Amino acid sequence: MKSVKERIEELTREINEHNYRYYVLDDPIISDAEYDRLFRELVELEKKYPQYRQPDSPTQRIGAEPLEAFRTIVHRTPMLSLENAMNEMELREFIRRVKKELGNNTSVTWVGEPKLDGLGVELIYEKGIFTAGATRGDGYRGEDITQNLKTIRQVPLKLRGENIPEIVEVRGEVILSHKNFEKLNQEREKAGEPLFANPRNAAAGSLRQLDPSVTAKRPLEIFIYSPGEITGMTFETHWDFLEQLKKWGFRVNPYACLLTHDEEIITYYNQMEKERDSLDYDIDGVVIKVNEIALQEKLGMRTRTPRWAIAGKFKARQETTRIIDIEASVGRTGVITPVAILEPVEIGGAVVSRATLHNQDEIDRKDIRIGDTVIVERAGDVIPKIIKVISEKRPKNSKPYHLPERCPVCGSKTLRLEKNVAIRCTNISCPAQLKASIEHFASRKGMDIEGLGEKIIDQLIRGNLIKSPADLYRLKKEELCALERFGEKSATNLLKSIEQSKSRPLPAVIYALGIPNTGEYLSRILAEHFSSLDRLMNASRDELDTIEGIGPIVAEGIVTYFSDERNRELIKALQAVGINPKIEKQQKVPQIFEGKTVVFTGTLTKFTRDEAKELVRTRGGNATESVSRKTDFVVAGPGAGSKLDKAKELGIKILTEEEFLTMLNNKKEISTQKK
Repeated sequence: MKSVKERIEELTREINEHNYRYYVLDDPIISDAEYDRLFRELVELEKKYPQYRQPDSPTQRIGAEPLEAFRTIVHRTPMLSLENAMNEMELREFIRRVKKELGNNTSVTWVGEPKLDGLGVELIYEKGIFTAGATRGDGYRGEDITQNLKTIRQVPLKLRGENIPEIVEVRGEVILSHKNFEKLNQEREKAGEPLFANPRNAAAGSLRQLDPSVTAKRPLEIFIYSPGEITGMTFETHWDFLEQLKKWGFRVNPYACLLTHDEEIITYYNQMEKERDSLDYDIDGVVIKVNEIALQEKLGMRTRTPRWAIAGKFKARQETTRIIDIEASVGRTGVITPVAILEPVEIGGAVVSRATLHNQDEIDRKDIRIGDTVIVERAGDVIPKIIKVISEKRPKNSKPYHLPERCPVCGSKTLRLEKNVAIRCTNISCPAQLKASIEHFASRKGMDIEGLGEKIIDQLIRGNLIKSPADLYRLKKEELCALERFGEKSATNLLKSIEQSKSRPLPAVIYALGIPNTGEYLSRILAEHFSSLDRLMNASRDELDTIEGIGPIVAEGIVTYFSDERNRELIKALQAVGINPKIEKQQKVPQIFEGKTVVFTGTLTKFTRDEAKELVRTRGGNATESVSRKTDFVVAGPGAGSKLDKAKELGIKILTEEEFLTMLNNKKEISTQKK
């Protein structure tokens, strides 16, 4: 049985991966309901055991990194997530908690809005003109999709009315109606193009087109529902803000409702769930917000979510089908995952034919067998999961299912380590493992080898041209040209990309190796500490244990990885072909911000927001998003709004960007004396 610390580390890794697949790739592999359960479990464990919280815990951040294909836009105020209420009881608990924190005698009204199942975006207006738009991204920065957003007819290119604030940022959801989704898929079917799985994927895919003319042909729609930074205008209530949106020319959802009594929240939640299927677009719940802005500010924020709002999620959608077969799939690390092959069934507008069974323990716990009739849930209209076996319909001759004792790909023996649910293929040269490890090695966060896709890797392995990542750097043009559908130009481009990857930085090379439990963040930590592959390869467990962020399980995985002679030979082979990056020890930077907290607001011209924050952190300080009495400096650029006003109110030292730059150049701390 796993320890609490191990479970927290496992949940952190798993949820971060799911965040990446959901928010960046639009390719989730679990249902929203399963994600919610994992996230809630992690939150509860971290509450009880905060000493085990991981540096990259998804509870401390929002979502994942934006796609690199688009320019990045930094949100002036974070686009936060919402806490979930999974049923009426949890919704009542939220109401009770809010009333208790405000004082039970405080008069509170609420606003209810449908929780749209689309893609969250931000629209930015300067002097009333639409100048930029971005995806939610990781909550702090998103992808610049300005030109694509301009193709949506409900996005006003110029705000209506007079006395419009200098900066207006608003947030909303881009969706595709059921009618337009069906029409789009019919057109794609006629053109011989792959069909979209559901309206949300279609909307997300349409907004991420590099060619805006493609997006313009997609009938996207948008509803606006929350503010970002708005200069020179304040609102007493959220309802006042929604009314102002209409005056500016924005589309507000007609089902948004002002709720004056607590019980009306429950009525609204139940009524919207009943009307869910009658709508021409997807919703997966309702959002309940405290209406009074002053009370929202009093309740404040958690790291990831506001205390004054909650998402009331609807019950998941389910269907009944039959398991035709169970396949064993081999991954990069040799882990063998059982996958149920289902009789195709339509759930929430998508045909479901596969569902992961996770591991042998999960199969045993639910007693899942080939031939079983099962209830499949596609919660949040995304990825299916087997919820329950209907044992009454089980065939008489059915037998319990066990993962094979030998690898289904290479025939080698499988192994299950003590206290581990995973069953692994023991052959490091297994073609399935090799294929997955090469894919990981060549990935964007790793060696970033453009053009080396799954099909080409398959051909290289089948042709016995590569047996390890190092073999990629020994490929010859004539070998590639001999492959099916591989011309001279394709071969030249791939070899050029492989050659360019030799200059990848040390953190990327460490990530590409696929060391157990070592993702992008820890790869950077290891690179900064050891400076070279040789030093990392020879690191002791004791040395690894002293590094902040490297726990005993991670340290064990690193030592075990490098104790395998085949992995050490891989490092030497990579070095032999010219991959041996090092990080030069940098001169220590004066810690002029040590113990200080800095907030940036408005537009910065000398740095990006992230660059400015990094300058503070490397000099011993802390860069935060919100202004409080603990803030020492506020750096204000053009368009600074509510944060600047609050800084003045609290008497916090305010710097221009030029003063901040002078402070950096002088390398001397300036006074934080309050005005």
